[in-house]
Amino acid sequence: MVMIWACLLTAGWGVFALMARRLPASSREAVRRLDGGEAQRQLLMLPFRYVLGVTGMYDKLQLQLGELHGKLLIVKGSAWTLESTRLHAASAAGVGYAAACIGAWIGAAGDELAICLLGLLLGVLLPVIKWREPARLVGRRKQDMLIALPDVLSKLTLLLAAGETMQRALTRCIVREPGKPVHPLHDELAKACEAVRNGESFAAAMESFSRRCALQEVSLFTTTLLLNYRRGGDKLVLSLKELTYSLWERRKAIARSRGEEASSKLVFPLVGIFVVLMILVASPAVLLMGW
Repeated sequence: MVMIWACLLTAGWGVFALMARRLPASSREAVRRLDGGEAQRQLLMLPFRYVLGVTGMYDKLQLQLGELHGKLLIVKGSAWTLESTRLHAASAAGVGYAAACIGAWIGAAGDELAICLLGLLLGVLLPVIKWREPARLVGRRKQDMLIALPDVLSKLTLLLAAGETMQRALTRCIVREPGKPVHPLHDELAKACEAVRNGESFAAAMESFSRRCALQEVSLFTTTLLLNYRRGGDKLVLSLKELTYSLWERRKAIARSRGEEASSKLVFPLVGIFVVLMILVASPAVLLMGW
């Protein structure tokens, strides 16, 4: 029975891969722009892009797909398209199907139905995890921006108080140290400064910056700049100082929450180590009692 199930899953996968050739050229062009190897594209993305499209799952999950697209648009940038989101969903379905297929073959090799059922369970859980991954990345990105924003505001306040212009002060705030990865907040600020240098108005560039960040604190920062940067002087510096103080408090709260999250993650390894130690300590006594 398990062997028949494994053969059916594998045969279905092969049929999906063959039918994926009917996909339009736009889907094949979109899949080339995504991250991943050629095997992942040909075996996971394209076959299940065809299956989800033919079965109408994209239409049934239109609301959820729209939410996923919004999150991926924040993480991946404005070049991300709706077709790329559909391929991401297809990849999630493909990962789950592959897990179910592998579990079925392992269960067939050992004639164990439990392993086959475990593969089916993973086939359900893995797509859910992959689907929720962008939401986690968006939350992490927002936290990283909130942590970096007080530093940027502190530097900006000092530079403006020293007599720098707004554009030059913003440019100096985002100078990246060699060897360090690009921070999302610095990256978005760099795009805004580049837009101003290319002739876009400062107000339009900062509004675009606020939309890309999609963060309430960043919107408050840009609003403060737009309301006060023309007047400059002590009013702008004072407004930025008040905003910096509130953002430092927010940063402290995020640091505390991350510390609690890290400590909670340590509980599971510690419990596992405790169970292993208990087995090692108790097994000799159990064996002696058996003798």
